[in-house]
Amino acid sequence: MKAKLLRRILEAYGRGRIEGVIWEVQEPVPPSEHRVKYRLVYVRDGVRVLGYDNERGKGDHKHEYGSELPYEFKDVPTLIRDFLQDLKEMEP
Repeated sequence: MKAKLLRRILEAYGRGRIEGVIWEVQEPVPPSEHRVKYRLVYVRDGVRVLGYDNERGKGDHKHEYGSELPYEFKDVPTLIRDFLQDLKEMEP
């Protein structure tokens, strides 16, 4: 099975834009233990303000104003909800 695209996001939000892709993959992306590969980002004036991803070798984490923090992935609906909640708090 190839990666299956679950969601693609590209929309204006506040003073910036949200971009993202979420895939279901055949095997987990190490060190993540789930079969979801994702990248969600909020960009304002060409700068990543908020990002969630599970890059190979780093696992699930998020970026806030240049800092990298751990993130506990539960499922896709929770991922999107958490991202939007963080974004709402940063960019009312």
